[in-house]
Amino acid sequence: MTLIKRLLEGDKRACARLISHVENNVQGINEKLKEIYPKSGGAYVIGITGPPGSGKSTLTDKLVKLFRKEGKKIGVIAVDPTSPFTGGSILGDRIRMNDLSNDSGVFIRSMGARGHLGGLSDSTSAAITILDVYGCEYIFLETVGVGQSEVEVMKSADTTVMVMVPGLGDDIQAIKAGIMEIGDVFAINKADLDGAKRTKREIDMMLDFSEEGWRPPVTLVSALRDENIDVLRDEILEHYNYLKDNELYHVERKNNVKSEIMSLVVKKVKNKIIGNEENHQILNELSEKVAIREENPYTASEVIMALLKK
Repeated sequence: MTLIKRLLEGDKRACARLISHVENNVQGINEKLKEIYPKSGGAYVIGITGPPGSGKSTLTDKLVKLFRKEGKKIGVIAVDPTSPFTGGSILGDRIRMNDLSNDSGVFIRSMGARGHLGGLSDSTSAAITILDVYGCEYIFLETVGVGQSEVEVMKSADTTVMVMVPGLGDDIQAIKAGIMEIGDVFAINKADLDGAKRTKREIDMMLDFSEEGWRPPVTLVSALRDENIDVLRDEILEHYNYLKDNELYHVERKNNVKSEIMSLVVKKVKNKIIGNEENHQILNELSEKVAIREENPYTASEVIMALLKK
């Protein structure tokens, strides 16, 4: 029986193997993805992002358990920092969700960022497609937690939950960095800590200046104490209903797909240059000339683009 047929029948091992094939760029994986893609699109993708130490994994664990009580099939992609030596994920977020790993209705996958910027792995979109076809109704996408540059999650998720925590000293800095534009729902985790209410007030004040449309809710939660997780779940679903009721769901998905297509184009262009020995040599020679100012990067880029036409 083929991997794809096993995937369609809900075989967890087939799902895991296909994601591994994507991560390792196994020959023929793109053809498999082309075959299953028309069967995807049914899962709702929830992004969980925020600074390191904000409790994203614990919060994800609690949300997943709530959805599982309703009998939903759940997928979790936890993108971890990557070892510069092995390329594997360092933290292994599945450790924090250990009790979920025994739940047959939950598929958890840790993926190394492998140097990919934006808090995600470059295999994330394909992994989402595979989990979607596998039958997951909700897919949680937890970013690497590298700081304030994790904007890519909004290009993959239908609803993005921004997890903040008091006491890290970057509340205002995060606001200035444009995080207000990323979050559809804000969760102030570790609400028992001093400053939690102040953090909520500051974010609420900034959101008051936002344009008309969806006004992101800001909720105090405590993942460790299991407080207000149900409220957060309801707010996520409320955003889902908002997108549906205002006919924005398809628009958002189209924008996400456009970003995915462009990412694949850029990847193919890079592979055509780096993967071709002659082209790579030309790139090295141009880089040397630009470095010593015998050439400029603008002309060099035009030379590289001309190589793609050959």
